[in-house]
Amino acid sequence: MHKIPVFVSCPTTLSKEQEEKRDLIIKFLKELQLEDRALGRSDYPADYPLKEVYFIAKHCAGGIILGFEQICVQKGIRKRNTEEEKEILEASNVLLPTPWNQLEAGILYGLKLPLLIFKEKGIEGGIFDIGISDVFIHEMPSSNPTEEKTNELKHVFLKWYGKVSQLYNNY
Repeated sequence: MHKIPVFVSCPTTLSKEQEEKRDLIIKFLKELQLEDRALGRSDYPADYPLKEVYFIAKHCAGGIILGFEQICVQKGIRKRNTEEEKEILEASNVLLPTPWNQLEAGILYGLKLPLLIFKEKGIEGGIFDIGISDVFIHEMPSSNPTEEKTNELKHVFLKWYGKVSQLYNNY
């Protein structure tokens, strides 16, 4: 059976716990006969990376954005020198994903591909902000979910898969 390609936006460098969560999501994809495609994992650039992302995405029928923490800001200033300036204190760390999540999500959204978005607790900004698009933002699943959570995840994936397979079969 031919696998349907889907783009997976995810940092290439992850902690052990993050890698386990990513593996769980990839397992769900494989069970649905979906092929995960990603720059730096399944595909390697022959041209400029952003151009390659667009090329890969054009040949996919859906996209998954995995918002894993890549930067933790413990002290700093948001919106410096503006009326909305605010100090970042250690008690209120700001967690940021890879900027590639934002770029890749924008490309996938622009191509009108069905999106599935997951984010770790505390990740915010851009595509991970609630109400920024018509796509529901899911909390990143545990690497070892309960049976109930696994069933919930399967339901989420099946609903998204329906849109992906419909788009793929209408090519």
